Amino acid sequence: MLYYEDIEVGSRSSFGRYEVTAEEVREFASKYDPQAFHLDADAAAATHFGRISASGWHTCAMTMRMMVDNMKDNAQAGLGSPGVDQLRWKKPVYPGDTLRVETEVIEKRRSKSRREMGIFKSRGTTYNQHGEAVLEMVSNGLIEVRDRDAPIED
Repeated sequence: MLYYEDIEVGSRSSFGRYEVTAEEVREFASKYDPQAFHLDADAAAATHFGRISASGWHTCAMTMRMMVDNMKDNAQAGLGSPGVDQLRWKKPVYPGDTLRVETEVIEKRRSKSRREMGIFKSRGTTYNQHGEAVLEMVSNGLIEVRDRDAPIED
């Protein structure tokens, strides 16, 4: 089990494999982002995308799935997240793409108000099969502290 004390700033992880299907792109878009370039081949062809592309929010959801699968494979004392500081969609994601994720811990600190909790910030990048970044984000994670009586550093 990974706790706050086990997290090292600068540590990196690479994980995941997500195959993007046309059916899933259309299904997600029809429910949550029903813009024509996510749903209709002819409409998409007339845009800068050139063909149907996944919603950026769908790319976020696929990335989250790979992150959760990684957390299941590498047990953590995770306590959720207070949010994302930065989010950028760098390139379109298309049906047929295969995605993967790389993360780097960029900072960590103990919570001053909740001794049982630490906070860490990670930079995450999702890549397609060509090694092109399609999504970049900086997110915050909450994680349990193993030694709650350890002094909190400033």
